[in-house]
Amino acid sequence: MKRHKCPTARMLLTLALIGMAWGGGPAMAQQRDADQPIEVEADRLDLDDTAGTAVYTGDVDIRQGTMQLTGDRVEIRRNQAGELTRATATGERAYIEQQPDPDEPVVRGWGRTIVYHVAERRVELIDRAELHQRGDTFDGGYLEYFLDRRVVQARSESEGVEGRQRIRMTLQPER
Repeated sequence: MKRHKCPTARMLLTLALIGMAWGGGPAMAQQRDADQPIEVEADRLDLDDTAGTAVYTGDVDIRQGTMQLTGDRVEIRRNQAGELTRATATGERAYIEQQPDPDEPVVRGWGRTIVYHVAERRVELIDRAELHQRGDTFDGGYLEYFLDRRVVQARSESEGVEGRQRIRMTLQPER
């Protein structure tokens, strides 16, 4: 396992993973996960402090607490003030998951591209997108998930989507 000790890379990862809390109890999940160590596995890291980017490539697996983000490539960006603005995972099947609360099931998302917009607390799942939340499933070309509001928006066609991928949804009855 390749672990990175670089303070700047660690700061970028910490900001990225703390900001990526999913669904139900975002503050609780953020704090619980933020207290855990960050583990990164990748074949390569290209860190550019001037540009504010950290790019991991080669079977990337980033974990912190219940949070996991995987892809062939993961890019983390920050602005001039050093604040995280976006994390993008790409690959044949990029993946993100988190357990929002110990009593809740894990929320999972897949896509050829996953983009997390920190300020808006919004996740885009692009091309062969799939989201599983509390037994409900959403599939399509493009899914957008608003973390704080638990809102899902879906489209069959969007920029970055190959062909038309119809929206499918399965909702489980309330128990």
